[in-house]
Amino acid sequence: MYELKDYLKAINESKEPLLDSGDVVWQKKYPTFIINRCLSMFYDTIMHSNEMNGLHFLPKRMQFHYFINSIRKKKRFGGKWLSQKKVKDLEVIKEYYGYSNQKAKEALNLLSDGQIEIIKIGLKKGGRKK
Repeated sequence: MYELKDYLKAINESKEPLLDSGDVVWQKKYPTFIINRCLSMFYDTIMHSNEMNGLHFLPKRMQFHYFINSIRKKKRFGGKWLSQKKVKDLEVIKEYYGYSNQKAKEALNLLSDGQIEIIKIGLKKGGRKK
């Protein structure tokens, strides 16, 4: 109960006002940052997510109602989040090949960990080791 998927399903599909129920825990457990991050992964909800990032000081109930009433009903399946290691590797690939974010993500899926390490060695800039 009170899981992230329940909030996202209410926002995206069912439009059920969970925070208006008699249970106050729904409102306490509402993860505003994570909801905004999840909704920022889709082209049709990114602007709504950005709007709520700008109005982060609003009460959780108001943010939830904004999403329920503004976002069209649609099944949205979560995109993959890059781990911190993958983000660093992405920057290395972008610098080495001169790729955009999208091309670097595609290359990241094709390259092995050994190949990425070779690229990192190739990018080392000189200097002294202590």
